[in-house]
Amino acid sequence: MNDRTLLRLGIVGTIIVALCCFTPVLVILVAAVGLSALTGYLDYVLIPALLIFLGLTVYAVRRRSKRSDTAV
Repeated sequence: MNDRTLLRLGIVGTIIVALCCFTPVLVILVAAVGLSALTGYLDYVLIPALLIFLGLTVYAVRRRSKRSDTAV
């Protein structure tokens, strides 16, 4: 995967998961659909997803900086 694509995916994923995790956006959407009973389980999915996307972002930044260091 391209470094630029990997970095974009990490940043966009982190922003989306952070919005759903720290604001009631996802709770409102789930309640509007009628699946309010699932709101208790959202933390089991959102926190690991946030950690995965943060890790992906850090990996992409390190990979990109390592390639720029060796190119010079």
